[in-house]
Amino acid sequence: MLSTSGILGYGYAEESLKIGMARAPHAIGADGGSTDPGPHYLGAGTSFTSRLSVKRDLKLMLLAAMAAKIPCIIGTAGGAGGEPHLQDTAALVREIAREEQLSFRMALIHAEPERAMLREAVTSGRVKALAKLPPLDAATIDRAERIVAMMGPEPIARALDGGAQVILCGRSSDPAQWAAVALRAGIPPAVAWYAGKMLECGAEPAVPKEPDCLLVTLRDDHLVCEPPNPIRRCTPLSVANFALHENASPIHHTEPGGMLDTSDVTFEPVSDRAVKVSGMRWVPSAQYTVKLEGVERDGYRAITICGTRDPVLIRQIDDYLAVHRVKVSAKAEAFGVPPSAWRMSLRVYGKDGVMAGWEPTPAVTGHELGFVIEVVAGTQEIASAVLAMARTSLLHADFPGRLCKEGNMAFPFSPSDIELGPLYRFSVFHTLALNDPCAIFPIEYESV
Repeated sequence: MLSTSGILGYGYAEESLKIGMARAPHAIGADGGSTDPGPHYLGAGTSFTSRLSVKRDLKLMLLAAMAAKIPCIIGTAGGAGGEPHLQDTAALVREIAREEQLSFRMALIHAEPERAMLREAVTSGRVKALAKLPPLDAATIDRAERIVAMMGPEPIARALDGGAQVILCGRSSDPAQWAAVALRAGIPPAVAWYAGKMLECGAEPAVPKEPDCLLVTLRDDHLVCEPPNPIRRCTPLSVANFALHENASPIHHTEPGGMLDTSDVTFEPVSDRAVKVSGMRWVPSAQYTVKLEGVERDGYRAITICGTRDPVLIRQIDDYLAVHRVKVSAKAEAFGVPPSAWRMSLRVYGKDGVMAGWEPTPAVTGHELGFVIEVVAGTQEIASAVLAMARTSLLHADFPGRLCKEGNMAFPFSPSDIELGPLYRFSVFHTLALNDPCAIFPIEYESV
């Protein structure tokens, strides 16, 4: 199986795809999404990758898959796997097919469960909380802008059984699209899921790291990882390192339907560029579950960016910002916006802008500081109004020993204030027990 990249739209070397296809893989694909970029994209129904870059990656993959008569599978289409993401990706596939005169059977696997079903699942005790979230309730379900369920391999295998050559998945477990192909071919679950784990991020198990292709060859008791691009190579260390990727436990990987146990895995070089992995085990779970992800609106946001290299101001920056916060609060209240109607955060890069309160060495040692001011409120108008006051106050306020007559800050952009629109937060991170792994993932077929 050939994975072209960690994320569809991150790019890969076209020559890598050609070399990989010459090895006659049984499927190609790429993961299309992640929660790493935050809750906005699931809430807004947009992608964190550009349409232009996704089209480039997808076109090459479709052309290769059609020429080789093998499936092309995209996991978590459109960045977050919701319905708008799935439809946007399907539209792009149809557009490429028209331009390249391709025809194929396509399957769209939907992953937004019905709200009534979720409310019933909560009532019947089939939903459990993850990530220290409170138990899910009907009010949280109703407030959610969008909720997706993370499918396992079963719906994807069913789409393959249905004759689909191009499969676009809504939200899916990262390894599931690969495990589906392997399981359907009779590969044992442990090897199938481990192969999925290796393929989910393209060439990440290889060095040097960069978005690119990875080829994995499966046998009943082992798999072999090898990057097609001759400038990269898999080593026992690089492959073992990637096995730790995005897992709470280094040896136990929880997936829909079971747990992949890697505690006795061994890594053996079979060449200077390929590594054999064996010894993995699959432990089926007593109850099949899938993960739910949902977001709800948490206000509207506006930001501005500026910086200073005034040494007098930098020496007293903490006191200056404390006074600034009080001034902004008073001036906002003066135009009718009480402190309870907004919240402001001020990130200071060069001090503790990355880690905030967790920064172990917050002392300023550089000659300049960068600031990102963020205001969140119930409406865009209030957020923008308070931000404008915060920007003005930070720019013009006096301080002891001040030498400049006007602005304290340098603003790189005009306009300086940026309205970011709705702010979303994750509100649903729970598991849902299912008796049928395909029950909430309807498949829609079409001839393209």
